[in-house]
Amino acid sequence: MGAGHAHGGLAAAYVAGNSTVHRLEPHTKLVAVLAFALVVVLTPVDAGWAPLAYAGFLALLLGVAAVARVRPGRLLRGLAVEIPFVLFALLLPFVSRGPRTDVLGVSLSESGLAAGGSILAKATLSVLAATLLAATTEPRALLRGLERLRLPSVLVQILTFMIRYADVIGGELRRMKVARESRGFRGRHVGALKVLGPAAGSLFIRSYERGERVHLAMLSRGYTGRLPTGPVAVVGGRAWATALSLPLAAAAVLATGSLLG
Repeated sequence: MGAGHAHGGLAAAYVAGNSTVHRLEPHTKLVAVLAFALVVVLTPVDAGWAPLAYAGFLALLLGVAAVARVRPGRLLRGLAVEIPFVLFALLLPFVSRGPRTDVLGVSLSESGLAAGGSILAKATLSVLAATLLAATTEPRALLRGLERLRLPSVLVQILTFMIRYADVIGGELRRMKVARESRGFRGRHVGALKVLGPAAGSLFIRSYERGERVHLAMLSRGYTGRLPTGPVAVVGGRAWATALSLPLAAAAVLATGSLLG
């Protein structure tokens, strides 16, 4: 599952570099991102100082991005995954109950505005942190990090093959599309489902059969339920301190806001 074999997905999200953030062990970065997200989630929704706290969290993330030399455009592209949260947050001021206020002539719920803004801010900050993780850690390293954090081996293997073969299946899907279009197919009406349905079924059967062949090949090579792993690097206290500086700084921002509030 080498990075050179993949051209999309997590492999495309990685930004090659040799910064301090890139050199950190993947499991330390995973812990740091999870801890940062937890601090962000713990920020009270109705606190008057919450917007300042969110601004502080954003400044910390931008600082990490600057150290890792991850460009703002890369961070903005990563925010595409939070579109469902944005839609939900935009609906809350309209459907929530309680005291209402007029914004540009539209009556909106005050509690809905607070909750929607909080959800949007927390989702954005968490996604930015995850984007930084993906941009500074190779897919294989992320899987090794999950394994070192005692994620069940079966789940790690499933993720391994998912990352490896997502691009393979995507390549087949693109070739099928080219083949259809070369025969004059244009999927612009409901009748196109008669062609797309069987194509999807065919792709599923091919994927299932490929999985069986891969499994048999692994068994023939002595697979016993675990994939071979390389040597495990020893992580010292300094590396942990560097990795955890982000969530600790975020916790300091949260604590400061609580005291001032």
